[in-house]
Amino acid sequence: MKAIADFIQYLAVERHYSPATQKAYEADLTEFATFLQTNGGFTDFAHVDALDVQTYLSDLAARDLSRASVARKLSSLRSFYRYLVRLGRATTNPFELIETRKSHHHLPEFFYEEEIQELFAAIKGDAPLAQRDRALLEVLYGTGMRVAECAGLTLHQIDFDLEVMLVHGKGNKDRYVPFGRYAKQALTTYLNDGRVTLMAHHAAHQVVFVNAHGAPITPRGIEYALAQVIKRTSLTTKIHPHMLRHSFATHMLNHGADLRTVQELLGHSSLSTTQIYTHMTTAKLKDDYLKFFPPHN
Repeated sequence: MKAIADFIQYLAVERHYSPATQKAYEADLTEFATFLQTNGGFTDFAHVDALDVQTYLSDLAARDLSRASVARKLSSLRSFYRYLVRLGRATTNPFELIETRKSHHHLPEFFYEEEIQELFAAIKGDAPLAQRDRALLEVLYGTGMRVAECAGLTLHQIDFDLEVMLVHGKGNKDRYVPFGRYAKQALTTYLNDGRVTLMAHHAAHQVVFVNAHGAPITPRGIEYALAQVIKRTSLTTKIHPHMLRHSFATHMLNHGADLRTVQELLGHSSLSTTQIYTHMTTAKLKDDYLKFFPPHN
């Protein structure tokens, strides 16, 4: 439909949304249009009224979708109608006042510092993939970057002299992130040795992290690589690359970093997003309790 196609074009050109986000919006909007066509006919988005919305909400409830899924669909439709109203292609936004109950926010999963040490200890030897996995772990944990940012990292984005990386974040927002000597050493070894070996039979490219065949690694490939690492430890949890990002933020704050600093390093546009990391580990809470609780008889 032209209205949906125009909106997706707007998201791409003016809002700089990623292809994945554009696809999600398009799927949500197309699903809504299909629902209207199937249930009584569909003429134009401008003619959708409160009854249509309530009928659609009932259908979502009957499908037993998660709160997050319903909230995302409603957010897509709310944004779409704001766009239509702004262009004069609709007079009202029938989704403006529709809200879903907020679900409980779980604290992000993270590794304790001792568990991080065990992860690093599990990567042994100088095989090309071992060098890559150590560099991967050092970069993800040492910079807090997102897995997609790590998968897309290129050689030109790393400044070894200044020890910073230029990270291309969400919404085309760039940021500089420093990295320490452990990440520098692991990257130097991998780039000068392991990556050269892995790239021996693949056409040259600038992506830092590669798979066993020398092709640029995907976010799913990073997740698989880390899953193989954790299998060699005594840790019983499943690993996801974002757990290293969560660990980075948690450990920074536990060691006294300013919340604004962590916000900048993580590339969060809002400080409220970063505040979820102000939870403390049990060990930190216990240490502070014993340190600050007043003595008494």
